[in-house]
Amino acid sequence: MKKAFICLSLAALVGVFAVSCKQNTTTQAETETETAQTAAQKGAIVYFNLDKVLEEYDMANDLRSVVETKVNSIQQEVNRRGNKLEKDIAAFQDKIDKGLLTRSVAEVQSADLQKRQQDFQNYAAQKQQEIAEEQQVMLNQIADAIKAYLDEYNAEKQFAMILTTQGGILPAPVAVASPELDVTEEVLAGLNEAYVKTKAEGEKKQ
Repeated sequence: MKKAFICLSLAALVGVFAVSCKQNTTTQAETETETAQTAAQKGAIVYFNLDKVLEEYDMANDLRSVVETKVNSIQQEVNRRGNKLEKDIAAFQDKIDKGLLTRSVAEVQSADLQKRQQDFQNYAAQKQQEIAEEQQVMLNQIADAIKAYLDEYNAEKQFAMILTTQGGILPAPVAVASPELDVTEEVLAGLNEAYVKTKAEGEKKQ
């Protein structure tokens, strides 16, 4: 008896990370080599592709892997219990069809199976809620990490606003913009660099 579970999706992160400008006198040094540094100027409205960030952000991938493992374990146990219940119901019905049970015995077993069905439905609903909570916590952790990085990033860049955009054919909310306003690569590189440092610090404390 397979139950439908909420699939892992990060679409809940769609939106706008609007970052207020902070006073900062630091200027960006010019370089002659190609880097991930954006050409957008102070006070500009820039954007980054959230789909690409979520796909290539190491923290998002690590968290997703952990949650997927938990979800698979939960689903396997729910399916195991559901299949066992289905087999017992089928065996009971077969005995009824063959007239192998007295009415009194059949009534007792039927009542027991009905109770087991209700218990299983409650169990499956509880596990589905656990999955939803695991996914929401993951989304919150990713969103919090991105927002924290953007606050630091914009303290240096001093953009008027940083937007997120999603989609391939006609991305939204940024459908068309000058390439220099796309800070995706710079944001992604900064997020992964910060995550590496955080992981390293955590491993040292262990």
